[in-house]
Amino acid sequence: MNKKDKIRVLLVEDELTLAMIIKDTLEESDFIINTAIDGEEGLRMFFDTRPDVLVADVMMPRMDGFEMVHRIRQTDKQTPVLFLTARSAINDVVEGFELGANDYLKKPFGMQELIIRIKALVGKAFSFSEAKKETRFEIGNYIFDSIAQVLSYAGNKQELSHRESEILKRLCENRNQVVNTQNVLLELWGDDSFFNSRSLHVFITKLRHKLSQDERIRIVNVRGIGYKMIVN
Repeated sequence: MNKKDKIRVLLVEDELTLAMIIKDTLEESDFIINTAIDGEEGLRMFFDTRPDVLVADVMMPRMDGFEMVHRIRQTDKQTPVLFLTARSAINDVVEGFELGANDYLKKPFGMQELIIRIKALVGKAFSFSEAKKETRFEIGNYIFDSIAQVLSYAGNKQELSHRESEILKRLCENRNQVVNTQNVLLELWGDDSFFNSRSLHVFITKLRHKLSQDERIRIVNVRGIGYKMIVN
């Protein structure tokens, strides 16, 4: 694989043994890996290396993962962030997403799952025929550009994360129809666990907020099946 086609990952993890296992495994799978051992070093290296995706532990010395990502998001809204954590409380998950995380992986985890999730975050895990699909959508008074990952309203633009954009695109492509939760989870997260289902719900809540200036737009939960976007 050409070096420029490889996914560049910054791994911030204070458990050195785990960090080396992840680094060796990802390098064998053609990723380019830089590592840092705490949030302070991770913050410096992020802006030095500009990775395609950031993989970070939550609990670290000197600066934890939440604070590191909070500081990164002050200037960088787009680079995907995957948190590694032994903490599974829903409040922790919500806090991470509100700070700008894109995904969570609970320790212990399998290396193949980590690889799938990283690829999904940078849009390389699944092959879609984009040529046959729309990339620009009108949603009430909003304009959504799925390539630029930008949602516009009355000239004001909101940048969306990769995962926000992918979820909204599926809702647009299936307007007034139910988008199956399991399908979205398998395509964007790599599995359909309860933990990831809760993560999807957090993203849906964020999209509802971003579309809230047009009261005709609703994203409704179809219990046990999925979500539907309705534009009256």
